[in-house]
Amino acid sequence: MRTTVSLIGLAGFAACHGAAPVAPPPATPPPVAAAMTTIALPGATADGVGMDYLLFDPRTNAVWVPAGNTGAVDVIDGATGKVTQIAGFPTQEVERRGAKRTVGPSAATLGGDGVVYIGSRGDSTVCAVDDVKLVRGACGKLDAMPDGIAYVAKTHEVWVTTPRDKSLRILDATTLAQKARIALAEGPEGFAVDEARGRFYTNFEEGDATLAIDLVTHETVATWKPACGEEGPHGLRLAGPEGVLFVACEARVVALAVDHDGKTVGSLPTGEGLDDIDYVAATHRVYAGATKGSLTVGAVDATGALSVVATVPTAEGSRNGVVARDGRVYLSHSKSGEIVVVTPPGR
Repeated sequence: MRTTVSLIGLAGFAACHGAAPVAPPPATPPPVAAAMTTIALPGATADGVGMDYLLFDPRTNAVWVPAGNTGAVDVIDGATGKVTQIAGFPTQEVERRGAKRTVGPSAATLGGDGVVYIGSRGDSTVCAVDDVKLVRGACGKLDAMPDGIAYVAKTHEVWVTTPRDKSLRILDATTLAQKARIALAEGPEGFAVDEARGRFYTNFEEGDATLAIDLVTHETVATWKPACGEEGPHGLRLAGPEGVLFVACEARVVALAVDHDGKTVGSLPTGEGLDDIDYVAATHRVYAGATKGSLTVGAVDATGALSVVATVPTAEGSRNGVVARDGRVYLSHSKSGEIVVVTPPGR
């Protein structure tokens, strides 16, 4: 693990994981020193480690890293930084936009009963893994390559986005057998589950649209326009009680009010290269890591409006951060085969 120290614009960041939300800071907070460390992942090649969706598991205080081209899932202990590798996932070489690359496990989501579900592009499977023993259990085979996966406790299902097939797949959470296929007009991108309202949210990048799909009828009940622009919307996170859906655009986060026909109620500039985001409900904070080399932390007020708390310089190429129990933010850095960890001051 390497450690560096940088100066960041950060008033209020030290309190971002306190017991209660705080008022947004001044527009230009003074710089405060903060540490940034890196965790090397095993099996990195000259091309690094292919990473997409990360997961923080609060039950075990661990960060799960599907490490595509290495054919493994790396589990990082949140207390010690130790990396444990779950190996043996198949890989395959695919061509995308004229370039060949090796793909494997690519997504992780927290299930019930001590299970983490892993989606793999290497063999188009979704597998259940015991989050303590780190042993694989049941696997389900799809006829299309999975992208994002989400566990739905209300129906005891795993929903899978399969963008190349322009569909969603619904699996039984116990057997991982496919129960249903939902055909869509475009390939779905991003996901969020709204148990209280009985909805699954996803995006159309090309159509610059966000969809709300009923968990039971599988019908699209609403289509909203986040106005992300040419690159379209990417990742999603939900503030359930407040009814605010956060949409990651190319260079900003947009907040939509799901109980008010998807009305835009907030916007947060992040810098270019944004893909997935994270949200901490206890502190009403949004975390957005953009590949151009910055982590933006945003405060959310009662109406869903967003304001910048901090902009933290990170390694260029790092993205898709998840926030751990102690407030540290873990970002993937595929090119270097590392996880970049930003440690808030005052931790």
